[in-house]
Amino acid sequence: MFNPLDSLHLNYSVIANIIEDGSKILDLGCGNGTLLKILTAQKHCSAIGIDINQNNIVECLQKGLSVIQGDIDEGLKEFSDKEFDYVILNQTLQSTEKPDFVIEEMLRTGKKSVVSFPNFGYWRVRFYLFFKGKMPKSKMLPFNWYDTPNIHLLTIEDFFDFCKERNIKITKSVYIKRGKISKNPFNRILTNLLCEEALFVIKK
Repeated sequence: MFNPLDSLHLNYSVIANIIEDGSKILDLGCGNGTLLKILTAQKHCSAIGIDINQNNIVECLQKGLSVIQGDIDEGLKEFSDKEFDYVILNQTLQSTEKPDFVIEEMLRTGKKSVVSFPNFGYWRVRFYLFFKGKMPKSKMLPFNWYDTPNIHLLTIEDFFDFCKERNIKITKSVYIKRGKISKNPFNRILTNLLCEEALFVIKK
């Protein structure tokens, strides 16, 4: 079982445990390349990252990673159908301008896709908005309304509905509650209420 350094975010561990050794990976919104480094160095993956931020690109290159500067909202036309074993969108879906298009491009270029996002249906978020009357702030959603990169916030239930409408198959789901993987067999209503973050493996 893959065991990353304790300092890394839990969803890196979840994703690394999903990805098979030697897989071909495309990481969208790869940031500073932390996940890419894990997958290349410890899972022996052939991996490419895409990020729009030039500073992130420089940091990835300094780590010896293969990266491209680009805007995933413009599509992945440089890649062919099913070119990758996995296409990953980790904590980036909610900050895309065209999330539906981005997911369709992931499913086109990848045999499977991994999508994770903060759950706006989490009870603390609902509590904050209901009682304070202001946009919620938390560890998962730390920004002010005026400087947040998150423009399409969604809930776990929203994602299930989206996949049903688009005939997208969910092959695996992982839910995170208070920094730990939720092992309780919640139904969907309780999962949407009690879990802060969700990760799905999807395919068409």
